[in-house]
Amino acid sequence: MRRMNPTETEKNTDATNRKDAEDTARPTEAVAEPEATGGAAADRTAGPDASADAPAAPADEDGIEDAEDAEDAEDGGIPEEKPRESSGLLSAAAGVVATGLGVVGLSGSWVGQVAAERQTLLGQLESSQGGSVAEQISAVYGDAWHTTALVNGVFALLALIVGVTVLTRPGRPGWVRACAVAGAVLGGIGILASVSMYFDLILALPQGS
Repeated sequence: MRRMNPTETEKNTDATNRKDAEDTARPTEAVAEPEATGGAAADRTAGPDASADAPAAPADEDGIEDAEDAEDAEDGGIPEEKPRESSGLLSAAAGVVATGLGVVGLSGSWVGQVAAERQTLLGQLESSQGGSVAEQISAVYGDAWHTTALVNGVFALLALIVGVTVLTRPGRPGWVRACAVAGAVLGGIGILASVSMYFDLILALPQGS
């Protein structure tokens, strides 16, 4: 039997120790792998439960508002306001007023009456100082008549202006337009009558001897 050298004995011992160390490490790694696999499986198993238990995210109201703002921006930035339709009350009142002014322009008013009486009083004061008959007639009667014609002419002119203004407004009811037409016609007739009376074209002043 061959006798081994001390060096060979040490080499055999080292090889044996390395082999035993490898055999010991292999089961440990084999055991570790199932644990790692089980941990991943546990994580996958716990995943749905965790997501199910998580509270639902609230609805994004800001997103809805942003979408509405975007729609408004596409339409022009500011929503268009519908034009307000006029009730026609002002036009109706103006038509009635035009008719009333036209009647006053033809028949006279207390304003014209007071102005005429004042002018008559001034004429009497002037005629008391003397003068011809024609001058006295003109001072006492003529000036008063002319003042009445002037006041009535102003009312008739207002009736004509208001009536024509109402007629120029489109989309008015028939009765409103009828009142406006009546006021304009009466105003026109009143203006003609006032001008004729003021310039003595009709019913001229009598001439005294």
